[in-house]
Amino acid sequence: MSTVFTKVISGEFPGRFIWEDEKCVGFLSIAPIAYGHTLVVPRQEIDQWVEADPELLAHLSRVAQRIGKAQVEAFGSQRAGLAVAGYEVPHLHLHVWPSNSMEDFDFSRAMDNPDEVRMDEAAEKLRVALRLMGESEHVPAEED
Repeated sequence: MSTVFTKVISGEFPGRFIWEDEKCVGFLSIAPIAYGHTLVVPRQEIDQWVEADPELLAHLSRVAQRIGKAQVEAFGSQRAGLAVAGYEVPHLHLHVWPSNSMEDFDFSRAMDNPDEVRMDEAAEKLRVALRLMGESEHVPAEED
């Protein structure tokens, strides 16, 4: 059975993509804890991170690091948060978001109805920052 993330990756469900490569994608969370909150998701359906091939997990980590650097640049945050939770959707995903304090790590503060304009702006800011970092080949030309 396909996960909701598989349906986002295939285009069946909409997504604000900021990264695409042969192994994974990065798209904005629909329930962000900060604008720019991105999910790094393998194309392969894997339930838990401990089940992932170590090489794939390393790749996801490298992509999350690039996105985190772009978030710090694009949003002027002090840091980028990183978490692997996996209870919401049974498909491995890394959460990466702009952070300025430990309060920003509270997932109970996730936005139920984030502002659509701000979400679009956040996605574009991240795409621009990633392109400036030399990642143009992995950044979609426009929103999917």
